Amino acid sequence: MAKRNHLIIFILAIGVFGIINTEMGIIGILPSIAGHFDVSVSKAGLMVSLFALIVAVSGPTMPLLFSGINRKKVMLLVLGVFVLGNIVSIFTTNFTIALLARVIPAFFHPIYCSLAFTAAAATVSEEEAPKAVSKVMIGVSAGMVIGVPIASFIASAASLQTAMAFFAVVNALAFIATLLFIPSMPVKERLSYGAQLSVLKKLHTWLSVAAVICINSAIFGVYSYLAEYLKTVTKISPNTISLMLVIYGGANIIGNIAAGKLLTKSAVKSVVAYPFVLGAVYIILFLFGQFTAPMAVITLIWGISAGTGANINQYWMMSAAPEAPDFANGLFLTSANLGTTIGSAAGGLFISELGTQYVVLVGFLSLIAGLVFILLRTYIHSPAKTTF
Repeated sequence: MAKRNHLIIFILAIGVFGIINTEMGIIGILPSIAGHFDVSVSKAGLMVSLFALIVAVSGPTMPLLFSGINRKKVMLLVLGVFVLGNIVSIFTTNFTIALLARVIPAFFHPIYCSLAFTAAAATVSEEEAPKAVSKVMIGVSAGMVIGVPIASFIASAASLQTAMAFFAVVNALAFIATLLFIPSMPVKERLSYGAQLSVLKKLHTWLSVAAVICINSAIFGVYSYLAEYLKTVTKISPNTISLMLVIYGGANIIGNIAAGKLLTKSAVKSVVAYPFVLGAVYIILFLFGQFTAPMAVITLIWGISAGTGANINQYWMMSAAPEAPDFANGLFLTSANLGTTIGSAAGGLFISELGTQYVVLVGFLSLIAGLVFILLRTYIHSPAKTTF
């Protein structure tokens, strides 16, 4: 049973990697896309911005609509849509068709990620659920930090179509593994749409949404400009910047693993402590970010902290509405995407007005707001009254 559960979680992590890889990997090949379809880079950027916007909008609604259907069938449907979308992207010469091949799968993105988190938690005991989810979250981190350089390398070494084929192959492998090894997952207790939507009547659901938005804003408001920070503040070479980004990405995965253990041991304390930990990292970054050697250590610790934050956000949202897990995970995805959008936009404003070094202020302000919402929920709904 334990081996089967490990295999299921591994397949879910691969599936999430394939989905996130399709979303984020495109960033590394935007210039190739612009050249291939003879459009501007800004127009090619619609493949990123429209995808993210649709994920944010469909985050709560699509998981809700599919919440009563056998989870294995839904996961196969989503992976199949992504495989077909990637195949169309390989062979089309029309940018509008290529954009549609991105936009349509984006609607299904939140369904798979939501189900993957829910299914992983369901394979183990309630106490071990955070560890199981953290292993699936590794697929998220890997898709975000590995997909971009891999796709960029394949496109430069071979062709744009080969890079697109890489996306298709990963999703196809996840589809086959799901078909062969994931057992049927019928929904045992089907909740009505009204019952699931009723979680929106609870104050701590909205406090959790606000906290996730703020924490993700704190993470991505600064991380989005890491390369720019390394270039203008630390003043290191492009090759060293690439190495630093790899360090950050690897540390993200370490953070996912660490978060699973922390949340299993002491969930609420870990959530409350998180803004203080990341805030301390940003203080050190502000004071010593101009020095190369300390910056390497800071990047490592920062990456671990950011990876931990992804799990903490998912747990905090999920624990607010455990009676509607699919809908709660959809809310998490929407809140996280909104936080990323707000944080990166605010970071750009701070850089243009104050300079790159002061982008950490976005992190501080977001963390303060996030801490307020976390403490409010903790105070109003004590652990004795709230399911954790």
